[in-house]
Amino acid sequence: MSIWSLSAVLCAGGASTAVAILIVRSQNWHGKHTLDHDLEGVQKFHATAVPRIGGIALILAILLTLAVSRWIAGTWMSETDIMTAGLLVLASLPAFAAGIVEDVTKKVSVKSRLAASVVSALLASRLLGAVIDELNIWGVDMLLTWLPFALVVTAITVAGGVNAINIIDGFNGLASISVVIMLSALGAIALQVGDTTVAQLAFLGLASVLGFVMVNYPVGRLFLGDGGAYFLGFWVAEIIVLLLVRDPQVNAWQVLSVCAYPVIEVSFTIYRRKFIRQTSPGAPDGLHLHTLIYRRMVPLILPCDSARPWMRNAAVVCIVAPWVAFFGVLTVSFGQSSCGGMMLVLTQLFLYLAAYKRLVRGRWSVRRVAQALVEADTNAGAL
Repeated sequence: MSIWSLSAVLCAGGASTAVAILIVRSQNWHGKHTLDHDLEGVQKFHATAVPRIGGIALILAILLTLAVSRWIAGTWMSETDIMTAGLLVLASLPAFAAGIVEDVTKKVSVKSRLAASVVSALLASRLLGAVIDELNIWGVDMLLTWLPFALVVTAITVAGGVNAINIIDGFNGLASISVVIMLSALGAIALQVGDTTVAQLAFLGLASVLGFVMVNYPVGRLFLGDGGAYFLGFWVAEIIVLLLVRDPQVNAWQVLSVCAYPVIEVSFTIYRRKFIRQTSPGAPDGLHLHTLIYRRMVPLILPCDSARPWMRNAAVVCIVAPWVAFFGVLTVSFGQSSCGGMMLVLTQLFLYLAAYKRLVRGRWSVRRVAQALVEADTNAGAL
């Protein structure tokens, strides 16, 4: 990336931070509609009402950067990159709008939000030609030559990505920092294959999220909300689709490995709710991996009587982010082949299930550790 591209990234980051601060400082004016007053929900872990319209900072930051770049005659970004990013923002609007309306009214159904995500995916397919035509899966690739099937697969992929980011948005910095890591890896892959346009999109998104993180983490003065999570999920998913469409040397397993954590989380959540608990896949519960980490692992690091609530909340990402970053580096370095990418995906799936099994059974819990320490002291005394 050139120094001018870096200027665009810095503009996006600065604008995102500025808008996020403005939202926080003006909450007395809009808080009646935007504050998350529900502190008792099964997935609520904050102690005070906080604005949940952080997605506005993300989308405004990108739009401002595109406008400034266009105003200075494309010095920061080429005309092609500006047009591509603008069309991508335009395509994101149905999903983003459904999320923002839900943030304000709490009255948009899960099905309606899912439908909006599908509409955004189809818009991107139409505006940018972002239609998946290869997944490196025998038999499926042949079916993808039929456009209606390819459109369905693309819509499912993007809608799944939108909801995957939303489902991990439970603790300060968890979704946003995970997205920063994923966009960094996807941008690196784009640079590896010489696709500067997709790399620019990845780093623009990354910068806007980092600007939001400056306000959100660690205390949590502003939340992404559904609007922000849906926008980020759409942005990440479309970058993946564009990489697969524009750069045949990038295989589907490699980009899946980059985003394996949220994809596995949403897939396992649907399976767990639908087939194990026999409830609606959209029904909220407190059994996500990040929730179990908060309840069973964080107290081992920060005992409840020695840490403030926001510290325990912020500690979750300190456990999850290293995993996402570690496999992101491995994927960029060794995931170029389908076999390598597949092995990395399967490894992450195995580790997720192993960790989930131990956490849900309480094997990494304060109670068990305390019992082990008592037994160790007793044995030492007997010796």
